[in-house]
Amino acid sequence: CGFPIKSAQDMWHGLDLHPDETLFWMTDMGWMMGPWEVFGALLLGATMMLYDGAPDFPEPDRVWQLVDRHKVTALGVSPTLIRALRRHDDEIVHQHDLSSLRKFASTGEPWNPDPWMWLFQNVGREKLPIINYSGGTEISGGIVMGDVLTPMKPCAFSGPLPGMAADVVDENGKSVRGQVGELVIREPWMGMTRGFWKDRERYIETYWSRFPDVWVHGDWAAVDNDGLWYILGRSDDTIKVGGKRVGPAEVESILVAHPQVSEAAAIGVPDSIKGEALVCFCILKKGANGDIALAAELKRDVGRDLGKALAPREVLFVADIPKTRNAKVMRRIVRAAYLGEKLGDTSALENPTSLDEIKRAAG
Repeated sequence: CGFPIKSAQDMWHGLDLHPDETLFWMTDMGWMMGPWEVFGALLLGATMMLYDGAPDFPEPDRVWQLVDRHKVTALGVSPTLIRALRRHDDEIVHQHDLSSLRKFASTGEPWNPDPWMWLFQNVGREKLPIINYSGGTEISGGIVMGDVLTPMKPCAFSGPLPGMAADVVDENGKSVRGQVGELVIREPWMGMTRGFWKDRERYIETYWSRFPDVWVHGDWAAVDNDGLWYILGRSDDTIKVGGKRVGPAEVESILVAHPQVSEAAAIGVPDSIKGEALVCFCILKKGANGDIALAAELKRDVGRDLGKALAPREVLFVADIPKTRNAKVMRRIVRAAYLGEKLGDTSALENPTSLDEIKRAAG
């Protein structure tokens, strides 16, 4: 068993996809979710819908128009896509017949509560589950996932998928609950990656070097008192300000909770006193005024919720943020553009003009 069977199993268990359904995941074949949709839908006998184009062209209602026209029952999105779409008037959602939808699915990066609630309330009419899904290409699918049967909380996962011996551990490799730790897998699984092409040492260093015989996936995670799981961002994205660690998603959730902010990206940059300092980029909603007063207010919001030491050094307003075609924020490229460093591989960058926005904001 490998990628095709793992795809179908995850799709069946998490999405409860049936032969009479149509799955539309906003993706392309260059991201894992493209082949995942093809293999899973074919093996389960469902209809798949593939779309090669931008989610907001020629009009910002493009996604909802496609759902209406093709009677999609399961819509797969990324949290960043929803952050981008919600900046438009809710009317563009309501002018389409979305009654065919039975559920949403999401993957790509951590949710913020406000966009999650917007999708649940405004699009799903508080009736449709949002099935969270997280894993990776090297997993051949998911580690944790939601489902249509068990209780749901905003941004959460029901738990590990069948066959995934997942756990959350502290810096010593001991299981923890009710606190943030590293997401690990303790047993082999169907479709697991067994090496990197001609680079076994890098494979061992990446996944197996932290704890004996334990796969370390590179994500921060947590399990709450109700047994629900949360993915909180890449552990290698962690920003350390004056000895205090914070994940970009924690900062971005506070920023997008502000009624004038649509999207945000937080990065850490060198600071001679604190080691690193927070710099945040925000895309504002239509009609919002990105002035000094709003920037100061957003800095206070972050400092209030995370502690004054973690208040951003700068909050900058931009028209766009570098993303992949699947709407993942490319924080590595944001940081490089801000600091004037080499960008490295930009082959996955969907909106190269956004780099000019970052450089302009950086002065």
